[in-house]
Amino acid sequence: MGRFSHLFPKATIGAYLIAFAAVIALPLLAFVIFLMFQLEQNEREKLNSETAEDAQILGRAVDRELRDMATTLRLLSNSPEIERGELADFHRRTQSSLRGSSLYALLVAEDGQLLLNTRVPFETALGKMGNMPALSSALRSGRTEVSDVFRGATSGNWVFNVTLPLPKEMRGDVGALILTQNVSELKNVLSTEGLPKDWSVAIVDQTGKIVVADGATELTVASPFPANMLSLMRGQNGTIEDVGGSPRQMYGYYTHPEWSWKVVVWGPIASAQESILSTWRYLIAGSGLLLLIGFGFAWLVARQLRVPIRQISEMADRIGRGEIVSPVETKIIEANHVAIALSNASFDRSQAEDRIHLILHELVHRTKNILTLIQAMMRQLARQDTTMDEFQKAISTRLQGLGRSIEALAREQWAGVPMRRVVEIHLSNFSETLDRVDMHGEDFVLKAEAVQNLGLVLHELTTNSMKYGALSSQNGRVQISWSDVAAESGERTLRLVWEESGGPPVRAPSSTGFGTTIIKRHAAAAFGGRADAEYPVAGFRWTLTAPRHQLERTAEDRRREAARLG
Repeated sequence: MGRFSHLFPKATIGAYLIAFAAVIALPLLAFVIFLMFQLEQNEREKLNSETAEDAQILGRAVDRELRDMATTLRLLSNSPEIERGELADFHRRTQSSLRGSSLYALLVAEDGQLLLNTRVPFETALGKMGNMPALSSALRSGRTEVSDVFRGATSGNWVFNVTLPLPKEMRGDVGALILTQNVSELKNVLSTEGLPKDWSVAIVDQTGKIVVADGATELTVASPFPANMLSLMRGQNGTIEDVGGSPRQMYGYYTHPEWSWKVVVWGPIASAQESILSTWRYLIAGSGLLLLIGFGFAWLVARQLRVPIRQISEMADRIGRGEIVSPVETKIIEANHVAIALSNASFDRSQAEDRIHLILHELVHRTKNILTLIQAMMRQLARQDTTMDEFQKAISTRLQGLGRSIEALAREQWAGVPMRRVVEIHLSNFSETLDRVDMHGEDFVLKAEAVQNLGLVLHELTTNSMKYGALSSQNGRVQISWSDVAAESGERTLRLVWEESGGPPVRAPSSTGFGTTIIKRHAAAAFGGRADAEYPVAGFRWTLTAPRHQLERTAEDRRREAARLG
């Protein structure tokens, strides 16, 4: 920051706060504008997606209506009356079946002559049907087809047909079976609910004429839909925008792949995004107001900060002279916290040297304990009839084990280590055997001295097992378990068992070495209990029975440590 210091002249805190507010203003306004553009873009993408989805939902509703009509036609085409030529019976039964619906059935010859129409009695004289192109197309394709919108000759209403050509072997004089419906009935399928204000929906036939429309549109049945918009509606589903119109319009469309009708949803983009335009106005007005408030607040804060800064500065000067100071009371909570912290610091400094002495004393205590343990270990090894190389190797491996215990304690700030963690630490150098070691017992925290002493014992047990015991064999296993046992004295007693199985046959050692001394005499003395080593042929077994408080770090231990450290 030093090389930029010339950019910041000397000034009051008030001047800097107001300048800070001014520096924030322009980026804030730019960011607000950026957010508005992002919001508009996101809303436009959302509107595109929702418009296409609305068109698809309405289109599928129309598709279901047409499919239902096609299904009804297939059912009616299986009537035996058609094949037998009993058209009067077919008229009566079909009229009865369709009663209550808005559908009417027609039978027509290939030349378009109406054979029956359930809109009128069977005896009524009928002419040719009013939409020959639709009949001819269905007869040529052999498929069920929907017609364009047309004026019905019999009903006089705007209608559409769904035509099912009959197989030649069953036609006789009948060319096709038709269901006809007034287009006004399709308004029940279309719904403008959920569409933005001033939006419309329409069904458009293959020729580009309106079948039915609803909403704010002024288009009527059989009027042409704008051809320039229809030409842009490519694919089955999507949206387009009319950028040349005023207001700008968005069109969502869905084309039925089977029926070739389109469902179009459209309306002004502005009405669909009315909420975002309102949000823009509020954002601009709110940003300007907040900036003005920010400038005013910066000026007020500067006035409030001057007094406590001076008072805290005086406190700092007095602390520098070695005085103990009392905190000052200001209107700024953070300044009061600083004042309290400075006051506490003046008291803490007088206690710091005493605390350092206590910590150094504790460090010396820990170091002496470790050195005493190392000396005892070296004396025991020195008594053995070993060469210097063997002595160095024995010392080195055991010091490594002790080092792992100390490292674990250091990570926990000498506050103790969980029992399972201690076992895992001393088995970590033999990772290939970890899957053959089972631990059973409720975990608890060992005190620092217990971590070091038990670490030495575990190191000896693991090393011996790797050399001569169960872990030297591929099938060998070790089970380490601990639990509370009843004791005559009434105090809590812990039994820790190391039990091997599956290894080579076990024989008791002919002489007592340092390892045996560690796992028996040292363990018994360190934990104030009893350590037994048994050598059954099936597997070595070591048992430690000791008062639990010799191993477990209790709440009382934590309180004593806290008291020692002040």
